[in-house]
Amino acid sequence: MELHPIGDSGVEISTVGLGGGPIGNLFAPMTDDDADLLLHAAVDRGVRYFDTAPLYGMGLAETRLGRALARYGRERFVVSTKVGRLLLADAPPDPDMYHDGEPFFKDTPALNPLWDFSREGTSRSIEESLARLGLINIDIALLHEPPERCLSQAVDAGYQALRDLRHARVIRAIGVGWDRVDVMAQLVGELDLDCVLVAGRYTLLDQSALDQLMPGCLERNVAVIAAGVFNSGILADPGGTYDYVPASRQIRERVQMLTRICERWSTPLKSVALQFPLAHPAVAGIVLGMRTVAELTENLELLEFPVPSGLWSDLRRASLLPETAPLPGGRDPRTGRG
Repeated sequence: MELHPIGDSGVEISTVGLGGGPIGNLFAPMTDDDADLLLHAAVDRGVRYFDTAPLYGMGLAETRLGRALARYGRERFVVSTKVGRLLLADAPPDPDMYHDGEPFFKDTPALNPLWDFSREGTSRSIEESLARLGLINIDIALLHEPPERCLSQAVDAGYQALRDLRHARVIRAIGVGWDRVDVMAQLVGELDLDCVLVAGRYTLLDQSALDQLMPGCLERNVAVIAAGVFNSGILADPGGTYDYVPASRQIRERVQMLTRICERWSTPLKSVALQFPLAHPAVAGIVLGMRTVAELTENLELLEFPVPSGLWSDLRRASLLPETAPLPGGRDPRTGRG
């Protein structure tokens, strides 16, 4: 699998990365053995990038990832994790971690997240992540979705702590992970970032990052990592969620339009969803939240499925993709190849 640079940090990620939500029991529990099987299969198939966060399973995803990767040399993988929430036994439950009274993450340790982007909180978060991962350094550290009330602290304190840690080589690259492309675009212009991880905002259903975020990233050599390319499931399964909650009627109708065009060209919708974001020259790779080895195998195969150029043209004619969005098949400025 090809590797792509993260700014000027020296970090390179594989075209496909594995997202840590499912191994943190997102939506449904997973056994330790099944997590090991998935993670080992990913490395065996060329995946070199793994994205996680303390929030995923209240530390469970980081612990499982660290245990599975311990059998490989450090040069075999790149890990990103996030800062902004500390996991505490005495913190009150966070309502954002629930939908209709049900937690997004199932069967997790008895911990709750507490917002903290202070210098001390950020450094502590990295220390605790290193301990759970069993690593001595982290490749990419991301400021994780700072809400409005925490944004100034994230910029003034959290980012500065990450800069110090980057200087000390405890981390190698700094970024922001979020779905707020407007604020991320502002931060790209103000901070010395290596990357942004864009959650669900550069997909077949949502291209809001195209005009708001991508130009600044290209100008400042900030790599874009496109996560949530299935928008949490709806583009992989018509009954799936959109941005982690049940999809609206408007979204379901748009997915039906996409599906009909793909069927007309005998092409899986999932292939189109996987390949679309990678055509943009700012995008270094995509992150997929996979749960089984079968899903991993299917997605890697679908990534190679030959999508007809006429299908992309039909999507534009149906106003499902903007004219300005780069499409697969053009020359890739990163490699010089078509």
